[in-house]
Amino acid sequence: MTGTSDALFDYIAAELAKFVSQESEEFKLSPGRQRELGFTFSFPVMQTSINTGTLVRWTKGFSIDEMVGRDVVEELSRAMAKQGLDMSVSALVNDTVGTLAGGRYTNKDVVAAVILGTGSNAAYVERAQAIPKWHGVPSKSGEMVINMEWGNFRSSHLPLSEYDNAMDAESLNPGEQIFEKMISGMYLGEIVRRVLLRMAQEAAFFGDTVPPKLEVPFALRTPDMSAMHHDTSSDLKVVETKLKDILEISSTSLSMRKTIVELCNIVATRGARLAAAGILGVLKKMGRDAAKDGDKQKTVIAMDGGLYEHYAEYSKCLENTLEELLGEELFKNIVIEHSNDGSGIGAALLAASHSKYLQDE
Repeated sequence: MTGTSDALFDYIAAELAKFVSQESEEFKLSPGRQRELGFTFSFPVMQTSINTGTLVRWTKGFSIDEMVGRDVVEELSRAMAKQGLDMSVSALVNDTVGTLAGGRYTNKDVVAAVILGTGSNAAYVERAQAIPKWHGVPSKSGEMVINMEWGNFRSSHLPLSEYDNAMDAESLNPGEQIFEKMISGMYLGEIVRRVLLRMAQEAAFFGDTVPPKLEVPFALRTPDMSAMHHDTSSDLKVVETKLKDILEISSTSLSMRKTIVELCNIVATRGARLAAAGILGVLKKMGRDAAKDGDKQKTVIAMDGGLYEHYAEYSKCLENTLEELLGEELFKNIVIEHSNDGSGIGAALLAASHSKYLQDE
């Protein structure tokens, strides 16, 4: 994640070669036919065609400076050739766009996709004439997919706390991905850790000494925060175990553990409500935030990502907030659909639909 571009792409190509070698006979291609690939790449890219794009910047803890400004498809193609893989990339796809394509393939009412995982992003279908920066050939359908890169949204209206500001300042990408740092899986646990550290330092929350493990950045991961938040046992046994195993804090009272669950709830609720506000912004842009006479059309949002899938309190809060913002009546026409590995399936579909062999068939 922080090495060289060669190391990263060689690793990806090696894993791909391993996968291909395990393939059964029925998938072997006829001689002379090249295998085609959809490449899901979940980072900001300046995309110049369906299968070319240069990296704008890294996010989510990746930091390989030499790669910025280079074509990611070229890098992968070179690494595949080194592995002896006869493959070409026929589609470079952001994971939100893949999720949207995968969702739309099975359900024509899907108009947007949101990723809530390690990072966060969204994509939606826009009218081509509403895109001032597009100067290429107009699309046949009159519509285009917009990859919003909403993780990089920032505004004076975002409720940033001193914990957010400190975390951002110490991150690999200070000043960037501010919205993502408030709502996504890579960061929620870290915000909780920072608040607990402050409580330990200033209120002796864990006794006279500050637990050394609590001072380690990213020691508390969001899956562990989620496990504590979902603890339903009467004595909050899960919280006790997590504190012991991860932070080496052994003696905690029930009231301390209750406080920690409340803190997890505060951080998750803030993230989920902000994510819901982002979704409402997209619905407003598409004109789907108001009732139209006799309009019973469903608006489906395809959601993917481990945070949405596994952190039940977070997803429940997100949906409740969206209902609160839209009103009960309008919310009835909004469907949030979990699209498991939608981005991988969508990338495969887009690769197939841009195959160089389509004319022959």
